[in-house]
Amino acid sequence: MKIWKKISSIAVVTTLAVGLAACSSDGGGESKSDYPKNNIVVVAPSGAGGGWDLTARAIAKTMGDTGLVEKSIQVENKPGGGGAVYMAEFATKEVKNDHVLMVKSPPILINNNKAEGNSPYGFKDTKPLAQLTRDYGAIVVKADSPFNKMEDFLNALKADPTAVTLAGGSAPGSMDHLVGILPAFKAGIDPKSVKYVSYDGGGEAVAALLGGNADVIATDASTISMYVKSGDVRVLAVSSTERLEGDLADVPTFKEAGTDAEFTIWRGIFGPKEMSDDASNYWNEKIEEMVETDEWKAELEKNGWASEYRNSKDFTTYLEDQDKVIVELLTALGMQK
Repeated sequence: MKIWKKISSIAVVTTLAVGLAACSSDGGGESKSDYPKNNIVVVAPSGAGGGWDLTARAIAKTMGDTGLVEKSIQVENKPGGGGAVYMAEFATKEVKNDHVLMVKSPPILINNNKAEGNSPYGFKDTKPLAQLTRDYGAIVVKADSPFNKMEDFLNALKADPTAVTLAGGSAPGSMDHLVGILPAFKAGIDPKSVKYVSYDGGGEAVAALLGGNADVIATDASTISMYVKSGDVRVLAVSSTERLEGDLADVPTFKEAGTDAEFTIWRGIFGPKEMSDDASNYWNEKIEEMVETDEWKAELEKNGWASEYRNSKDFTTYLEDQDKVIVELLTALGMQK
């Protein structure tokens, strides 16, 4: 019996040794201990200055400043189609690239579900890693605009919808477009009659407004704060359930402005669909640590974002639920597939 126990102990030790050796080898894939091997790229699928761009840069800065990630993190802007152009590349060309991440928000759902100009790729063609923030939409005009309140904007659309140019930083039928036409839809105005011009990112949409190429824009509430502070724009309403803080504290909600609706803009980070378990586990751990740092909280405050963290599992479930909501909204607007 003693001899058998000794042989069994030797067998267990040998098995553990072999297992550890296998884990430390490359074995056709990266182990947790050697990931990341290369520098990281975080893609904002839009131009500079919008919510995706600012989020990507906040992640890169926080990870670098805190030393949570030792490898360099580079942010790349890849605009086109309100995020749909790069989405196709991310879902195909980068499908196994553990070192490329992407920042996204509701357009990953909208572009995949809308009828015209839709993307064949959606969140199910990625590996959701984490939700990070929530934001809201804002209806914005120049400081000298004749539209002093939401009612003025809607009355102008009722009189002649083609005489008012609405713009946003996403493709037709996408997030900014939905935020912009939601008050019109609720007011009984045919959403299809509203003239909408799309730009690649909120920064370009703001430039169009300030340059006189748009009468009204729909954009992220957080990214417009700096222009409110500078006195360049006026916000007619925000899509939150309650009034926001800071520079937008005096701005009415949609409901207060007469539109019984709300629209939440979440932002999250995604890996490619076939991201390795080692890479996925690495980012789940690092992101969970990041959102608790003072550096990340400072980025939230600076950009006017509300923190709303969900890990990979919870974020995936949330996306499944949100996908149903988006389909319902697009169906109501006659824009679904």
